[in-house]
Amino acid sequence: MATVPRSRIVELMKVQSRIFNTVFNPTGARLGNKILRQRLRGPALAAYYPRRIATFKDLKQAYPQWEMYDEKEEDRLEHLQIMKAKGKGAPKKKRVATEKKGRGGKKR
Repeated sequence: MATVPRSRIVELMKVQSRIFNTVFNPTGARLGNKILRQRLRGPALAAYYPRRIATFKDLKQAYPQWEMYDEKEEDRLEHLQIMKAKGKGAPKKKRVATEKKGRGGKKR
């Protein structure tokens, strides 16, 4: 049985890729076409969650002249004050960079 030359096989692969609308890749390099062919996930994920309706913050922003009471925000601020009083709140922000003590460098 005679072997088919490599050039004939490459030509066949070229024609085959043109007919079936695939990528011609005779070297077998990793191109990522498998990932690119997949359906996009963004629209499906976006459709999963319901549309966001106007929130309390949006109303407050739209009508700044009205005085509104946000119970959830007040509860959150009160909780933060309680935690700070217990010493469990967020640490204070650093104001200035601390200067190095001693001669600097690594300790042995």
